[in-house]
Amino acid sequence: MTDGDMTNTQTADGPIGVRIGLSAVIIAMHNRQAAVLTTHTPDGAPALPFGPFDPVKDRTFELALRDFVTAQTGFPLGFVEQLYTFGDIGRASPRAASGPVRAREVSVGYLTLTRDSASAPLGQSGQDARWTPLFDIFPWEDWRSGPPADLHSLTTTLNDWAGSDTRKQARVQTLFATGEATRWNEERVLERYELLYEADLVEESRRDHHRTDRSQSLLLNDLPMASDHRRIAATGLGRLRSKLKYRPVLFDLMGEEFTLSNLQAAAEAVSGLSLHKQNFRRGVERTGLVTPTGRFATDTGGRPAELFRYVGPDNIGASASGLTLPWQR
Repeated sequence: MTDGDMTNTQTADGPIGVRIGLSAVIIAMHNRQAAVLTTHTPDGAPALPFGPFDPVKDRTFELALRDFVTAQTGFPLGFVEQLYTFGDIGRASPRAASGPVRAREVSVGYLTLTRDSASAPLGQSGQDARWTPLFDIFPWEDWRSGPPADLHSLTTTLNDWAGSDTRKQARVQTLFATGEATRWNEERVLERYELLYEADLVEESRRDHHRTDRSQSLLLNDLPMASDHRRIAATGLGRLRSKLKYRPVLFDLMGEEFTLSNLQAAAEAVSGLSLHKQNFRRGVERTGLVTPTGRFATDTGGRPAELFRYVGPDNIGASASGLTLPWQR
């Protein structure tokens, strides 16, 4: 974009423009993990595919998003849903803009799902793109084997930060399920990340506030991202976890044929929960959204497992329901 493409405001320090950028949270199952497609900034930081919106050249936000993601990664997009508009001041959102006119960057985030991670032409033709496991970015969100190993240290640090502030203490208890009457809510990914940011426990907060002291640097071996992109990724993961329960979006991550064990593993990889096998299967059967193919997978390491395919609500006259997630505690 050129400076002429911005809306400018004159201040005592000179003109300030607004640039509109587009960020994509592209999620797929990769090596049996829920992963997000990432590129890298010149300094090596992981980033979401990101590009500017040109009001002269681009007809719609979505078409612009599709074009630059394919150009950056070699990967064509399928399902796309707008998430949110990000533009908080002081959050490096989404990237610093150079040029004679200082620019306030506003980013429109999108969630997209794909089942094509294995065949995507990543790393070819000079594109810099890879699949990054979501739980490398948000390790505190992975409860598949019970509470994360460092959760106690994390919540202890958060409680020390909250001190006698009852509002902050309540947020810690609610979001991280530390109170006796509180339950882990897997959908509140963004709120947990925002709390960690506010408590100065993620690298992005230190960067944005120009902190150099890393004495409190956690504990969790998490993966920071460029600019405001981890915040956008948290929004995408939270949205996907919510949609699992009322829309059949999980099937957008599956191949044409799959075992019910594969389907459960995908649900667990997205939700971060360990699910009760029999209750999950009964819930899938009740939806009527899958049908057996009569074929069997032989690469299961044990007894061959029956293969199913997604038939979709339009083919069975059902509503587009999601799947139940019976958490096995």
